Amino acid sequence: MNILIIDDEPLARARLRHLLGDLPQCAQCRVDEAGDVDTARRKMRSDTYHLLLLDIQMPGASGLELAAELVQSRPQAASLPAVVFVTAHDEHALAAFEHAAVDYLTKPVRRDRLARAIERVRPLLHNGKAPQDPVSGNKTVTPALSVIERGALLRVPVAEVLYFRSDNKYTLVRTAARHHLIDTALGDLEERFAERFVRTHRSALVAMEAIIGLERVKASTTQAPDDSADWVVRVRGIGETLPISRRQLPVLRGLLRRV
Repeated sequence: MNILIIDDEPLARARLRHLLGDLPQCAQCRVDEAGDVDTARRKMRSDTYHLLLLDIQMPGASGLELAAELVQSRPQAASLPAVVFVTAHDEHALAAFEHAAVDYLTKPVRRDRLARAIERVRPLLHNGKAPQDPVSGNKTVTPALSVIERGALLRVPVAEVLYFRSDNKYTLVRTAARHHLIDTALGDLEERFAERFVRTHRSALVAMEAIIGLERVKASTTQAPDDSADWVVRVRGIGETLPISRRQLPVLRGLLRRV
């Protein structure tokens, strides 16, 4: 496997090189380095790389820009390098998956996490597939969100999400089994997944298929002016309810009539 480390910090590149040298599965790997995206482009034009360990925030073009270029060049490329983002910031995780990243590592990178990322890349190479190609035959990628838990990047299929709800500076992602936090704004999620989710309140989006009914409850003495007097949405499988704004109550009633 030929690996290209792309990071503007020499110490970060040295650390990754050292960690790769400690991994048995990389004993025969060739490791090159680039301090910026322009240098990486030149190296990739003159050589073949199977894996890019790619920083995101760098002077000049960002790692996300380079990853986007690779995705756009897919029709002209027989195969493309796999991309594993390596960054000190976790707020780019969603964008990483949108750019077909195989994995997303946060600095300081741990040896075991790097080893797991390498193991995710190897089957793609052995199968002779372009690692970045998220399309196989006529099958398209299942929409998913990326969440970071304990330093690992997880994919949460959007089909499993019951609702999104604002939670201070973050957005709570609720599935039947778990809660996750992401930093994507509720408005962005509403725009991306409008065919699947409906706004029930300024603070909540609910999957249309997860709505099992509207329920009248005792009015709260602390309601905000936008809240409907006494209605909530009941959500399938979790026994939770979400508030309904006065504006959205007719929308939800109409939705239930059509189902």
